[in-house]
Amino acid sequence: MKEKSLRLLGLMRKANAVSIGETNTGSSVRAGKAKLLLIAADASENSRKRAEGFAAGRQLLTVTLPYAKEEISSHVGLNGCSMAAVLDVGFAAALMRELEEEDPETYGPAAREAERLDARARKRRQEAAAHERNKRIGKRRKCV
Repeated sequence: MKEKSLRLLGLMRKANAVSIGETNTGSSVRAGKAKLLLIAADASENSRKRAEGFAAGRQLLTVTLPYAKEEISSHVGLNGCSMAAVLDVGFAAALMRELEEEDPETYGPAAREAERLDARARKRRQEAAAHERNKRIGKRRKCV
């Protein structure tokens, strides 16, 4: 299970759906692109405070991963990754599902919140697609 969630982090990196490192993470959070903020288990107290500062005043899930910086770095391909921001709601929900399978007590509430956000985003995409279809086809309202 542990390898699956770490491999998912590597996949996110390849898909360009994650910002890695303090500066990239901070800019993604400030721009409003981040959906999930990840912190390594052995991150320094200064890094944790910076992450809390990034997330302050925003509706952003912040999760401490059960992995050390070296484990994250080896799967992501960058050195010293103490913090990352997931930019895609679907990837965030998938990662939280995997973490919940490893430790349901710790990651259960955050996984449910990520699932809720993913469902809302999926519903908005479906409504936008239906709206575009209606504009193309010319569906009209009936007069009563």
